[in-house]
Amino acid sequence: MTLSDFRFSHTLRVRWVEVDMQKIVFNGHYLMYFDTAVAQYWRALAMPYEVSMHQLGGDLYVAKAVVEYKASARYEDRLRVCLKLSRIGNSSMTFTGAIFCDGKLLVTGELVYVYANPATQKSQSVPDVLRNWLLDFEAGKPMTRLEVDDWNALGNSAMALRTEVFVEEQGVPLALEHDEWDAKSEHAVVFNRLEQPMATGRLLPAENGVSRIGRMAVKRVLRGSGLGEIVLQALLDKASSRGDLEAVLHAQTSAQDFYAKFGFAPHGEIFEEAGIAHIEMRKRLV
Repeated sequence: MTLSDFRFSHTLRVRWVEVDMQKIVFNGHYLMYFDTAVAQYWRALAMPYEVSMHQLGGDLYVAKAVVEYKASARYEDRLRVCLKLSRIGNSSMTFTGAIFCDGKLLVTGELVYVYANPATQKSQSVPDVLRNWLLDFEAGKPMTRLEVDDWNALGNSAMALRTEVFVEEQGVPLALEHDEWDAKSEHAVVFNRLEQPMATGRLLPAENGVSRIGRMAVKRVLRGSGLGEIVLQALLDKASSRGDLEAVLHAQTSAQDFYAKFGFAPHGEIFEEAGIAHIEMRKRLV
């Protein structure tokens, strides 16, 4: 078994709390590593696990976990934990796992899950949408789709996510979140396989060749998975295609590094907007 046998992997570093008196990783921690990788696997599917399973009407329960030890990991080792769906039956699925350090195979594993009714914990058939979702991921197919359109087409989806992120999570008043510019703007929304909105943003009409990007939001459990990048690039492409000269946005200071990766530079001093620290950032488009 080699790294090339897997299309998904999660990287982690061994810390001292995971090392026993023999100065090697305690055997039980390898199951934790696999479990952590499973959580990242769902993120790679653009699947917020809790809400998605609720929508599907089921949940996954571990029926079997097998670990085979070949070599030991040590303190400060950087490990790659790999997973792949190796079998999916009527109501169960099997994941094969492997843990590598510098390309050397340390541990293999097998995790068997049963899809069941969460109220009765009795097994039930894996829904076709979940089955195809998993199989398509393993086949390298896209897990999301991007739409760029007006408020009439995307307003309900964009507003649902913005309300969740800005109003419920960050405490922004609803009256400030939705304004007259929504109806005049272009909106981008990333959807997953359940048609759940995962990321969104808007592009206001240009003024004197200057675009204004705003209302960038990504579902909390999927932040850092690349969905915000998809939205921002789509809005920049839209601005460039209509001949805009510059893009401007008000970035929450916690997201300043994210926008800097796209060439945005800070402009002016930090200010407060809706009770949150922001800074204006600008990017030339031509």
